[in-house]
Amino acid sequence: MRHIDHFIQGGSGQGTGRTHKIWNPSTGEVQAEVVLGDASVLERAIENAKKVQPAWAATNPQKRARVMFEFKRLVEENKQELAELLASEHGKVVDDAHGDVQRGLEVIEFACGIPQALKGEYTNGAGPGIDVYSMRQPLGIGAGITPFNFPAMIPMWMFGMAIAAGNAFILKPSERDPSVPVRLAELFLEAGAPEGLLQVVHGDKEMVDAILDHRDISAVSFVGSSDIAQYIYERGAANGKRVQAFGGAKNHGVVMPDADLDQVVNDLAGAAFGSAGERCMALPVVVPVGEDTADRLREKLIPAINALRVGVSTDRDAHYGPVVTPEHKARIEQWIDTAEQEGAEVVVDGRGFSLQGHENGFFVGPTLLDRVTPDMDSYKEEIFGPVLQIVRATDFEHALRLPSEHQYGNGVAIFTRNGHAAREFAHRVNVGMVGINVPIPVPVSYHSFGGWKRSGFGDIDQYGMEGLRFWTKAKKITQRWPDGGGDGSNAFVIPTMG
Repeated sequence: MRHIDHFIQGGSGQGTGRTHKIWNPSTGEVQAEVVLGDASVLERAIENAKKVQPAWAATNPQKRARVMFEFKRLVEENKQELAELLASEHGKVVDDAHGDVQRGLEVIEFACGIPQALKGEYTNGAGPGIDVYSMRQPLGIGAGITPFNFPAMIPMWMFGMAIAAGNAFILKPSERDPSVPVRLAELFLEAGAPEGLLQVVHGDKEMVDAILDHRDISAVSFVGSSDIAQYIYERGAANGKRVQAFGGAKNHGVVMPDADLDQVVNDLAGAAFGSAGERCMALPVVVPVGEDTADRLREKLIPAINALRVGVSTDRDAHYGPVVTPEHKARIEQWIDTAEQEGAEVVVDGRGFSLQGHENGFFVGPTLLDRVTPDMDSYKEEIFGPVLQIVRATDFEHALRLPSEHQYGNGVAIFTRNGHAAREFAHRVNVGMVGINVPIPVPVSYHSFGGWKRSGFGDIDQYGMEGLRFWTKAKKITQRWPDGGGDGSNAFVIPTMG
């Protein structure tokens, strides 16, 4: 059995002596174990980071960018290995795992332009002989707490921007699939980063609390469930840290009567069931406008869903693979039970799905629920599995209210040929990321990612220029070079630029 250790300078030690099992979701077997650290392990990582960070911050941005360029090259060179390793622990199919790596790499590409991004502002002659300029400086040591569903992409979203800006970084990945984050740290060291700049510590709540409480960690970035996001935001902020904490989602796809339903069905199949629905930007709720639209959409959805192929993560023909753990499989099936008890119609039932030859794998069949209403708990909460719910809307205003009034506000999509309806929807919907005929509206790396309401706690989004602002602090300088002509008569008057 593989043994996965912390990746910190000088070796790790065992910390708590506790371990966490890592499943092979396709077979239902335990394939590895990861050590769980405690505050003492974190302390060693922080001491290493404190030694290396000042020199890294003093390294000119162009040299820091060269490390990012080399890291990008190494990840691309090892992409197949990373994708296969990721799929083996998470369960997503290898092609989908490639996408996980690639979307993280796109943020690394943005970080390669850090010399341009770090440039400040300058005003010459803001007052008599006075110039004003600004600079962005690193915070010191940053930390990231990342989820199981994107073990390559989300760590790279965080540490790429943080380290390029001049910080050291400590990553606490999910204990469910930690091998890829460790491998990324190894490649980052191989790319020329000094030892101790990027370190990986493993753990559970004990390690999370140690990160949130440690005085030398200046900023924490988190992605996970909303309850934990709120906890991390409140505890981290109470300890004086800068915190961005992104939580759950219940993304809606509004289908207008004029939409191309064949295209919608194709988009929904990927957005609702890809990666077994284990995406915070999945599209688990479809909102057809009008009964006729709903009936026509349902008629097309049923054969499309029945045609989906569920397989092991290495099956090149599979649309999606198993979910991550047996507990998560049971949780998803319990939500289907709940929806049925609440009055939803189970149109396609994925409960009890078994894959021949892999009967112990954690598979959930694609599920379609109709006649779901906003008062149902199964609608209010995040299922995070291959389950698509149909919530029928009477008209555009009704459809607009559904995502706007939901507790989550991560992403939303509208499918229509009507430009006015799309523009009105994008302007008025109370959700952080909007797709217009785009089912998974994750912004590109030079914009930023972040949801609203209980999908996001904190004021600054991930990556892009928003990420740069999160991982740096702005310093503003007002300067004057006296020429010896002043008499000091106005020394006690607040200076102005007049």
